[in-house]
Amino acid sequence: MTQYAIVTDLNRCVGCLACAVACKVANNVPIGSFWNKVLRIGPNPSTEGSDFPNVDMYFLPIQCLHCENPACVAVCPTGASHKLEDGTVQVDKEKCISCQFCAMSCPYGVRYLNEEERVVEKCTLCEQKIAQGELPQCVAQCGGRARFFGDLDEGLDSFEAPEIASGNEERSYEGLQTVRATLGESIEKGYMRSYESSDVYHLPDVGNRPSLLYILRDATWQGEE
Repeated sequence: MTQYAIVTDLNRCVGCLACAVACKVANNVPIGSFWNKVLRIGPNPSTEGSDFPNVDMYFLPIQCLHCENPACVAVCPTGASHKLEDGTVQVDKEKCISCQFCAMSCPYGVRYLNEEERVVEKCTLCEQKIAQGELPQCVAQCGGRARFFGDLDEGLDSFEAPEIASGNEERSYEGLQTVRATLGESIEKGYMRSYESSDVYHLPDVGNRPSLLYILRDATWQGEE
């Protein structure tokens, strides 16, 4: 089995919104709609009763979570919403009748109706790119190198992102898109801190088993609220 997904290291996310902008450009997402949003979580007290500067704050990218058991697929009356063998959840616009049952059933509110085309849209995990061996645009353009793409069945440390240049080494724009490093390699080279299994989180699971994961260290995860 294959389950493509994205893991985001929230301790590296700087809230620059590069992922959201890159997504809109690459996928021609209409103005006012988003396939990828970045939320600011906090500031919240780091411990009970604490106050500034003892607070936690982080940025949380939200998009279609390409669930293992997606509710949107279960309620779609035409089969427009469907799951591929690579684990991604897609929408066949030819079959979509704009009933929006899928949007109403999604626990994360990441689908919307394209008013002009009268079809439901959402993050495709850049299906057109990963089919050609490329990274999703939000991963390729992450300014903080916080986002990694891969197959959950291969383990998180195998997830890939563009390699981070070290020292005075120069890389072309094209090179940043083709030269990759895995999460495990990035930790080994000191680009980012290691993590424990207790540092890995996902948004609330209501039976749909969301696939996208987050790494958060030394802060209180607020994703269940």
